[in-house]
Amino acid sequence: MAQTATTEQIAYELSWVSRMADLSPQEWDALAKPLKTPFLEWAWLNNLETSGSAIPQEGWLPSHLVVRRSGKLVAAAPLYLKGHSYGEFVFDQQWADLSYRLGVDYYPKLLGMTPFTPAEGYRFLIDSAEDERAITEMMLGAIDHFCSRHHVSGCHFLFVDPQWQKLMESLGDFITWKHHSYIWTSNNYQTFEDYLASFNANQRRNIKRERKSMVNSGLEFKTWQGSQIPHGYFSKVYDFYSSTCEKFWGGSQYLTRKFFVDLADQLADRVVLFTAHAHGDDRHPIALSFCITKGDRLYGRYWGSTREIDHLHFNACYYEPIDWAIAHGIQLFDPGAGGQHKRRRGFPATPNHSLHRLYHPRLDRILRTYIDEINQYEQQQIDAINAELPFSQAQPELKL
Repeated sequence: MAQTATTEQIAYELSWVSRMADLSPQEWDALAKPLKTPFLEWAWLNNLETSGSAIPQEGWLPSHLVVRRSGKLVAAAPLYLKGHSYGEFVFDQQWADLSYRLGVDYYPKLLGMTPFTPAEGYRFLIDSAEDERAITEMMLGAIDHFCSRHHVSGCHFLFVDPQWQKLMESLGDFITWKHHSYIWTSNNYQTFEDYLASFNANQRRNIKRERKSMVNSGLEFKTWQGSQIPHGYFSKVYDFYSSTCEKFWGGSQYLTRKFFVDLADQLADRVVLFTAHAHGDDRHPIALSFCITKGDRLYGRYWGSTREIDHLHFNACYYEPIDWAIAHGIQLFDPGAGGQHKRRRGFPATPNHSLHRLYHPRLDRILRTYIDEINQYEQQQIDAINAELPFSQAQPELKL
């Protein structure tokens, strides 16, 4: 259903779209490709839908908001109606429980994020020639109307772009919730030895020992990127990913084999694979990590192995990607969810934020009462984690 809005005598048409496939890839990517994140581009989002990963049957109902002026797409927001909180990596189940105890329906909720992707960068996509503030305000009005009309409890934007966060906070009455990820940044490293030099002596020895253990185990690594990746490896990625989900998360997996296979034709230029294999046998990997790259950023997404070998995970998911990142001028490496092992390998705890607008007055009032305390506690956790990092000296402040 389309609606018309006017800003300074300019007519805009706003509408809701239930499939990325109904939108022009060229028009969408004219808005998405200038951004630093790769996870708002048409091929990634469309593939999530067409592969059967982010679909209504799995609790993800695509409800994308688009804005046109004179027929041209000038703004868009990938959005999903959710009946649960799985696959989000911002754990609001306690909020849902509180809502239930108040007799308030927490679901459905409207969610702005790239499904299954805990990587900072979500924002509305807006043509640089447009008035970003005015367009954003118009889109928020449309979201409020949509949520009211469909009895949606609230709208939630996760892993938001920091600059967009400032704009949103100035425009709307949002609850800002602080979280943290583990992020590596290049400190003008030219070689892997420069990276090692950032650690204290004990941790340098540990990392060197963990890397050497791969040679002692008869393993070597190979990096595959873009067109170099054998087509069959995209299916292998699913096998490794599925195996890891089964071993560590009780079979809780969100992506289908088709999602990975279709990347071969749609987004191979963004994919970097790091494989471990027996000496001289690079066509039969025993471990693999799957990363996505764009510009000066690298994102670790999934990994798996067929054998349990000490330190294999650290090498496949951290050391090999960092070595590649330094060689290719990468400035930021987000290795993915979790943090138990990352912080001792050069990934400081780094704040990220989500934005929440709840439409039930009582639920909204309770959460606002405690959010500052919650965020202060989160910052204390971040500070405590980073106070124990094994660096030889204080690291520079992260600048995204």
